[in-house]
Amino acid sequence: MITKEQIAEKYKEIQEEITQALEKLDGKAVFQEELWEREGGGGGRTRIIQHGDILEKGGVNFSAVHGELPAPIKKAFGVEEDQFFATGVSIVIHPNNPWVPIIHMNIRYFELNENIRWFGGGIDLTPHYVIEEDAKDFHQALKAVCDQYSAQFYEEFKTWADNYFYIKHRNETRGIGGIFYDKLTPEKAGVSMEEIFDFSCALGRLFPKIYTEIVNRNHDKSFTKEEKDWQLLRRGRYVEFNLVYDSGTKFGLETNGRIESILMSLPEQANWFYNFQAQPGSKEEKTLGLLKKGINWVG
Repeated sequence: MITKEQIAEKYKEIQEEITQALEKLDGKAVFQEELWEREGGGGGRTRIIQHGDILEKGGVNFSAVHGELPAPIKKAFGVEEDQFFATGVSIVIHPNNPWVPIIHMNIRYFELNENIRWFGGGIDLTPHYVIEEDAKDFHQALKAVCDQYSAQFYEEFKTWADNYFYIKHRNETRGIGGIFYDKLTPEKAGVSMEEIFDFSCALGRLFPKIYTEIVNRNHDKSFTKEEKDWQLLRRGRYVEFNLVYDSGTKFGLETNGRIESILMSLPEQANWFYNFQAQPGSKEEKTLGLLKKGINWVG
């Protein structure tokens, strides 16, 4: 049986692979690393990249924490155990160019005891302007990885992502989705714990490949002030989701996590225009029309 120490070590390796790939992609900026310890137990390795040629701000964080499970989390999980262990890699990248999308990835493992242990994670894409070819290629790449482990994974996890990455108070999805899964066990997945772990690692290693492809298609495109303003507005939507709905943010705050690492997902700049209305027939209106649940991108 795979151990929590083995899982943490592999996730640490994946963090290293991803940061190297993103530095190569940007060509200018490098990651700054900060090692930190959690007061209740464990710690992590925060890596932040800023002010690059392509990447305005991004984080690739690794953590492995343990200790006493706070009462609100125990209640939410419906458990009585006091000691927990959690490890994972979390990524958010905010690019300079409005034509390059924001991307998020998370792979994580949680354990209370031998009987209560699960994996969670996923990858989702948040374009400022939805480019349908990119959206299709992104979803097809995710489906290809899912299909290696289960014929049901993509459809289930894509629907899960549509429902999870939904800004209820705006009646729109955060982006074009991707896949999302949580509390995944062999009983739920129909595959072994080792296969779920392998799946999570495969997702982690897909991340730099698919994002590099999409970035290289778009990062040299010119843009106007109006397109930059739209990007800042879309970043505002991203902030709203992360602060209001994101379960990882809530878990980090409830477990006394490191605040700088928890909020590294936020962009350096974002705007909120009062009562913005997209012009009929505009690129902005088209994008809003594609921020819906249930779109079949692999059709």
